[in-house]
Amino acid sequence: MSVGESGAPDLSDANIPSVSMERAEETIQRLLSSYDLARKLRQLRLRKKIALVDLGKHTGLSASMLSQLETGKMVPTLPTLARIAVVFDVGLDHFFDDRRRQKMFTVVRGGDRMRFPERPDVPKPAYFFECLSYASQAKGLQAYLAEFPKRATEESREHFHEGSEFIYILEGQLTIRYQDHDHALHEGDSVYFDSSEPHSYRGSGKNGGRGIVITVPPRV
Repeated sequence: MSVGESGAPDLSDANIPSVSMERAEETIQRLLSSYDLARKLRQLRLRKKIALVDLGKHTGLSASMLSQLETGKMVPTLPTLARIAVVFDVGLDHFFDDRRRQKMFTVVRGGDRMRFPERPDVPKPAYFFECLSYASQAKGLQAYLAEFPKRATEESREHFHEGSEFIYILEGQLTIRYQDHDHALHEGDSVYFDSSEPHSYRGSGKNGGRGIVITVPPRV
């Protein structure tokens, strides 16, 4: 599976049109709310014993907006968080770092996942994927549910990325080309390989194939 430098597929804005924007917005809001930003903002202010009106004077934000941020009725933008962080002499990591330390258990609901194509500019993608662990921070692997439509041999494209890859076939058939050899995988089969070697996939069953894909960055 083609991934970027961070070990995850390219999820740039160019991909978003393939997903329901309303559903994407709901998922983004749910993800942001999991950081409990409202509580952290209120705690910072109360700890310094600053009134909303006074904080507004320091940040250039209205007391009304600050109140909505503290009650969770509004999600702060990064520039807004930066203004508040400067006033309280904390870094932006104050709002996000402790989530990694305290919440190592994260659940991704089936209805929250978003489906993306291999690349937005490819007419016939070799695969579509859904991130299974996007809510987890500082994770040592990336996990995806992947769909491999039925494709002809000439339609497959080789790619490579640092690290290792594991694929478990849930249904159908997937053919992986690796080191100039085709390997057919059926339901229940799995494969683990060095993904720095050029490889490609194509759904080769009647209805293509589906599987779980896990990518792991190189060992340091």
